[in-house]
This record gives sequence, structure tokens and C-alpha cells, in this order.
Amino acid sequence: MRLLGQRQNAEIDPFTDLLFNALLTFTFLFLIALLLLNPPAKSGIIDPKAEFLITASWPDHDPNDIDLWAQGPSQSKVWYKRPQHGLMHLDRDDRGIANDIQVVNGQEIINPLNQEVLTIRGRPPGEYIINLHYFKSENQQPVPVTVYVAEVNPVLKVISYNTVTLQKSNDEMTAIRFTLTPEGEVSNINQLQKTIVKAERK
Repeated sequence: MRLLGQRQNAEIDPFTDLLFNALLTFTFLFLIALLLLNPPAKSGIIDPKAEFLITASWPDHDPNDIDLWAQGPSQSKVWYKRPQHGLMHLDRDDRGIANDIQVVNGQEIINPLNQEVLTIRGRPPGEYIINLHYFKSENQQPVPVTVYVAEVNPVLKVISYNTVTLQKSNDEMTAIRFTLTPEGEVSNINQLQKTIVKAERK
């Protein structure tokens, strides 16, 4: 029995044992790298680059140009000519049919979506006014515009969702007004009308 045990111990090759352990380590590291390259999808997670998201949408294929305006504390304004002021950013200016047509490989492709997007990337206290302006009419028709305002950080919370109708070119309407307290809380949500487009033009 002692001779058999000595023979079995003598047959164990240290190099083979080392090679086997190295192979296990390599396999483990490969699996970790694969998981890092393909992280699992997280549905419902919003990238918290903004505190508030505001969109103005009007019917698909509508040719008219509607503009989203915002006024923040200290009378700071954001619109198509000034897409950024402080922590307010106009991320998308939609000009109706004017910028909906693209030519790809000699073929015209039409994007029917009409939507302007504005973000507020902080919580400076004060009042915020969100207005709509009927900048240019192509068909002289009223345009229903849906305004969506959501607090997106730390979790999604809809503050307002309503539709207003702009009747003719150069019409302006206040879609929503709200106040941020010094603690960053939303208060005093209302639709009291206030012009900010005409005041800027003067």
C-alpha cells in the first residue's frame, strides 16, 4: 500500500496542475470581460443629465413651425436664437416641415415627428414660465400643441400634461408656470398667461 501511494504521488505533474489553474483563471477573466462589454439592459432607467424635461409636440406631418420658449429666474430666456442660458437648454428646435426632409442616397426621407425638447439641468429657485409661439404658418390652420413637463431626477414624475391650441401665426400662449423652492421642490403650478416672446422682441 505504501508503494502504491508513493507511485500515485510521483505521477502528479506540477506543470499540469499549474496549467490547469491558469486555464481556470483565464476563463474566469474572459467571462468577467464579456459581462462588462455587454451589460444587461436596464429598462425604465433615465440618464439623470437633467432635472426637468419639457417637450412640445404637435401632429405628425403638420407643416407649421411652433416654437418653445422658456423663462427662468432672473428673467433668463431660452428659445431658438438662444438655445442655452444658465441651466436651461433647448435641445431640439423643430421647424415643422422645413427641417423634416432629408436626402439619403438620392432619396427623400421625411421625418413626420414634430417636437421641441427643452431640459433644465439644475434646480435654481424661482419661477419658470413655458410658452408656445406660433412662429410661422404654412397652411393657415390652428395647431394643437401638447406640452409635457416631467421631473426626471431622481425618479420620473409627471408635473403637467396638457394640450393648447394656437389659432394663427404669431399667437403666444403660456402652457405652464411653476416655481422651484429653495429646497428644490415644485410648487405653484398654474397657467396664468404671460407674454415673453413679444417682450423679448421689443
